[in-house]
Amino acid sequence: MNKGDLINAVAEKAGITKGQAGDAVSAVFDSIIGSVQGGDKAAFVGFGTFSSSVRPAREGRNPLTGKTISIAAKTAVKFKAGQGFVDAVNK
Repeated sequence: MNKGDLINAVAEKAGITKGQAGDAVSAVFDSIIGSVQGGDKAAFVGFGTFSSSVRPAREGRNPLTGKTISIAAKTAVKFKAGQGFVDAVNK
């Protein structure tokens, strides 16, 4: 499923136009992104939790040459599926 498929599904299930569904889906995505960007979690009971974690800078090795390289610090996005989601997938 991609964003277009999600918009179509929301429009059909909610009985609204695709334009309205597109605006709603975009608003949900923007809200989740904004929350995680701000360092907060976006938790949806039964579905899952979006969060971020900081990965510090470190040294690594180029597997081809064996040369030491510097890997920059970054913020990683994490998703932990909720129990309801896991149970639905494993039916």
